[in-house]
Amino acid sequence: MTSHGDLLRNHDFTVLWVGQTVSELGSRISTFVFPLVTFALTGSALAAAAAEAVYLLGMAGALLPAGVLADRVHRRRLMRVASGSGVLLYASLVVAGLAGALTVPHLLVVALLTGVAAGVFAPAEISAVRAVVATDDLPTALSQNQARQHVASLVGAPLGGVLYAVARWLPFAVDAVTFAVSWALLGRIRTDLSAPPAPARTNLRRDLAEGIGYIARHPLFRVLTAWSALTNLAVNALFFAAVLRMIEGGVPAFQIGLVETAAGVCGILGALAAPRIIDRLPTGWLTIAVAWSFLPLVVPMALWNSPAVVAAALSVGLFLNPAGNAGIGSYRIAVTPVELQGRVQSTSQFVSMSAMPLAPFLAGALLAGLGGATAIVVLGLVCGATALIPTLSRSVRSVPRPAAWQRYVAAA
Repeated sequence: MTSHGDLLRNHDFTVLWVGQTVSELGSRISTFVFPLVTFALTGSALAAAAAEAVYLLGMAGALLPAGVLADRVHRRRLMRVASGSGVLLYASLVVAGLAGALTVPHLLVVALLTGVAAGVFAPAEISAVRAVVATDDLPTALSQNQARQHVASLVGAPLGGVLYAVARWLPFAVDAVTFAVSWALLGRIRTDLSAPPAPARTNLRRDLAEGIGYIARHPLFRVLTAWSALTNLAVNALFFAAVLRMIEGGVPAFQIGLVETAAGVCGILGALAAPRIIDRLPTGWLTIAVAWSFLPLVVPMALWNSPAVVAAALSVGLFLNPAGNAGIGSYRIAVTPVELQGRVQSTSQFVSMSAMPLAPFLAGALLAGLGGATAIVVLGLVCGATALIPTLSRSVRSVPRPAAWQRYVAAA
């Protein structure tokens, strides 16, 4: 398996990764600022929450048809259309801000449409990574993609706050520039990213059914799709409850913010270590280890309502996460037929995202009904029950180390 340094010599992957890292940082800035601007205009916390919610709604709603597009049209053109749309949409907010005409409906429309653009981009990018990276390099490539998400999370919110303090429209101007950088770099990809040859299709429902049917027919894909949705719900609810408990306990906001900072740092370190971890452990058992990694951290979180304890627990839990995601993710990409890449990945991502909006409601209900410590313990038990899904699955346990499954994929 190659190292991060070796993968830098892959021109097309580096161009794709740098462009999307810059763009993802800009998007994190904007999604952080959307609620702030909306609240400043309306004074309504509900309106502020809606600004972020419609972005996620647009992204989730676009994923399934975007998967069909990624399997039917030129992937580079599709990604450039999505990036170019981001330039125009955020530029419209800049113009409105400079003219003093920024309105909540305008913000909500841009949030929705940029979410759609993100949903369109995602399946095409996964298909592009499969095209520009050799099978042996997939775990390292996906580890780097995990790292960029943690970098964006770590830097985006503080930078967004600084830019917002200067001018309300400035974060959107920066995001428009990041989308322009992504659009320009995508044009430098040399690999042919044309869609694989396939019979002409005009029936969207049939195309979607092929991607869903592939997942349904393969036990590993069924298990991973169900587990990813449930574990997203359980783990996000667990840490959302921990944050709400700290807020109720009067913990200063800056200390709560340091929890996310610590998690981002540990996530980056985990992404850097991921290729070595993936190379040394069977991919299936690594996935199972990640599934159980948060459970031992529940006891200290239940006993101590402290930002230091929550930060340590979240950081330890997140350290293995990049390796687990990149390991099993690279295996799924490698064994998925090239003509189904977009639809299979978008379906999996859609199901995974669908449960996430429920996490705050679950955490809030348990916290209100049971109290802080009990709510943490209950959510920890839910995490344990969810971890049984991959643990009891023979299809997950049987996935070997990359050296073995890469030989199998090459032979196939």
